[in-house]
Amino acid sequence: MSGGIAATRLESPIGELVITASDAGVSGVYFPTSRHVPPLHGVERGTGGEGPASVVLARAREQLTQYFAKSRTAFELPLDPPGTAFQRRVWGALCTIPYGTTVSYSELARRLGDVRATRAVGAANGKNPIPIIVPCHRVVGARGELTGFGGGLDRKRWLLEHEGAIMMLGG
Repeated sequence: MSGGIAATRLESPIGELVITASDAGVSGVYFPTSRHVPPLHGVERGTGGEGPASVVLARAREQLTQYFAKSRTAFELPLDPPGTAFQRRVWGALCTIPYGTTVSYSELARRLGDVRATRAVGAANGKNPIPIIVPCHRVVGARGELTGFGGGLDRKRWLLEHEGAIMMLGG
């Protein structure tokens, strides 16, 4: 990550999200249940500030609001996730999974050129710091089952139902 960092909160149908950004791009989206929310003391809050990070946050808030309103199916935001080169490759591949579809961990590994890397792909997927925008929720188990998600399986199910990737399962 580079330059300053800014943070904002966004009320959403799946709870309050905390969005962070550097001057280079969105660096994190955190759920109320996230274990690794960065320390926010001394961090600019809201989008009223000036500078590149605040501009990125304003765009992220707008696009997430559109996503939740079903008027946006793809994000057009600069991203600046902290991670290794391999993790960034996996997160880049996640961004190619179309809205309303799912892939398995092994299919994602195959797309990255090594089906034997399924576990490593799963681990990188689990460390994605920008869920929803980098759609790790679109990765499911080999038989289509819902598996781990940092925001919890209820949020993963909600996101996939919202996108029409799975049928509403009721109560």
